[in-house]
Amino acid sequence: MFDGYDLIVYGATVPDLIKYEPWGLTPTEAGAIGSYALVGMLIGALVAGVVTDAVGRRKVLLMSVAWFSLSMSACAMAPSAELFGLFRLLGGLGLGGVMPTAIALTAEYSAANRRSLNNALMFAGYPVGGIVAAALALELMPTFGFRIMYWIGAIPLVVAVPLLWRYLPESLSYLVAKGRRDEAAELAARLGTSLPEAASAGEGKKSPVTVLLSRRHIKPAMLFAITSFFGLLLVYGLNTWLPQIMKSAGYPLSSSLLFLVMMNVGAVVGSVLVAPVGDRLGMKPVTAVTFAAAAVSIYLLSSPTSSWVMYTLVAIAGFGTIGTQIMVNAYVAIHFPPEVRATALGWTLGIGRLGAVVGPTFGGFLLDADLAVEWNFYAFAIPAAAGALMVFLLPRGTRATSSTPVAVQA
Repeated sequence: MFDGYDLIVYGATVPDLIKYEPWGLTPTEAGAIGSYALVGMLIGALVAGVVTDAVGRRKVLLMSVAWFSLSMSACAMAPSAELFGLFRLLGGLGLGGVMPTAIALTAEYSAANRRSLNNALMFAGYPVGGIVAAALALELMPTFGFRIMYWIGAIPLVVAVPLLWRYLPESLSYLVAKGRRDEAAELAARLGTSLPEAASAGEGKKSPVTVLLSRRHIKPAMLFAITSFFGLLLVYGLNTWLPQIMKSAGYPLSSSLLFLVMMNVGAVVGSVLVAPVGDRLGMKPVTAVTFAAAAVSIYLLSSPTSSWVMYTLVAIAGFGTIGTQIMVNAYVAIHFPPEVRATALGWTLGIGRLGAVVGPTFGGFLLDADLAVEWNFYAFAIPAAAGALMVFLLPRGTRATSSTPVAVQA
């Protein structure tokens, strides 16, 4: 939830940042700053995916949450737009390490027939954070300005980090790889899941990166990364610019922020409802449908109609963008074996972050180009359609009914 808040809060504060006279930001400059955190996340996800397999996922998650919390404090105190952008970039390093680590741990702690659902429940915190960011912006920004929103983003340092330190167990596959099998067996029994097998003699001598880039895994790794590119372009492009796009379409700021709330509500509800279908039928058809839902709903937003229809379409778009990325992450966690799962997730989210970097900059360019309002929606519907087509190239999955650690094979 805090991860989602700290990312989506930028979109909630963009209208105030553009109006903040001392900084004099244009939409293009604001879009570039929105991309800085995502550049940091690209680096952080790639590094975390490798480091977690070496030092343990518990340590990486703790350090990542503490790091991005401190960076939010720095953003709240930033005296200039340049330093604000730098602190967003540095904060992205921590934010990038959170999600691949959390997904890998959730997959390990889950029974095989519940991995997609449990991943969706965990990831639902991300759009909840977006809802909180938009709701607090409505209440607090008119009185306190944008800085209060970034101070709130520092709360995990005193709330989440102590809880993680006290209660978060270590990765099962990490414990097995380090020869701590008795400890891993006790933990697996307590969690009600199976103990992962140790890597084979051949693969055990190779680094997770080498295994991931092997002939067996490289093709699906590339396809998942490209699919994630389209998913994250939509997630961060819309979360950064949806309020401003709706404002340019004639809606007041309060209504524009409510659209951001509805997008994230749709992501929470839709992903939790649909994830069990992925566990039963496989992730490929479910992910294709969610991408297609995003393309259609975003396209229909270009034709203004009654408010309730617009809010419904935005909720479907939230499910089809944020919800789709949740499905993609679960798909990766199920597809790859435990010994390279975190590395595969870091690779997918890291390379995919190129789309996250493009999204905010792309949205800023569209608004600066002063195109007809409907093109703001067409431009985001196109990558959603491209993502749906990419899903058809992904490996076909099987139903996750086995109790073995690897529920889906290529």
